[in-house]
Amino acid sequence: MEDCLFCKRAAGDLPRTTVYEDDHCFAFRDINPSAPVHVLLIPRQHVKNILALTDETNKNFSDFFLVVKKIAEQEGLGDNGFRLVINTGAEAGQTVFHFHAHIIGGKAMGWPPFPEDK
Repeated sequence: MEDCLFCKRAAGDLPRTTVYEDDHCFAFRDINPSAPVHVLLIPRQHVKNILALTDETNKNFSDFFLVVKKIAEQEGLGDNGFRLVINTGAEAGQTVFHFHAHIIGGKAMGWPPFPEDK
């Protein structure tokens, strides 16, 4: 998709601080991190979000969680843990409509991730 911010990053048309890449995905540091470690893992193939996955596109996601593990270990998050966030849709906080996962860690986090309505 020519107007997709993450497709442009995948193509090398926009700058990124690369953390990991292979034939199916790449990872880079978030430009507005919410924790000491905040890495985005993106498939190279444009898929809007989880709800847009098909049997065909899913083949490119077979090692996605193994890559998450590799990045978490590489970033030193293995001992203290990390949060993996995959937003699906605008109300969930998805702002770039290209499937991606946030690997966030390096400090203790609370729960729930949103304030209570009062």
